[in-house]
Amino acid sequence: MSKVKHIALIKFKDGASEEQISKLFDDLLDLSETVDGVEDYVSGPNTSPEGKSAGYTHGFIMTFKDAPSRDAYLTHSEHKRFEESAAGVVESVVVCDFEV
Repeated sequence: MSKVKHIALIKFKDGASEEQISKLFDDLLDLSETVDGVEDYVSGPNTSPEGKSAGYTHGFIMTFKDAPSRDAYLTHSEHKRFEESAAGVVESVVVCDFEV
């Protein structure tokens, strides 16, 4: 089976503090270490000089062992809990998954 790259770009709500943004990524790191099938997690702020970010200031990539692992992550109770807590500071998210 192919690995799955799960890419998310995040646009934060006006007024989201650096502390709130840092906590969100700490929570994502914890989530990546909790859910089976996550092989790698990286995140960071946008540093592209192209000016094509459309207001998305941060991103992350999770690599899953396979598509069933990704699917289990999406429905995992800890992922649902994370989504609920992130809703307070996240304005919008763009997600793209692909197999490698």
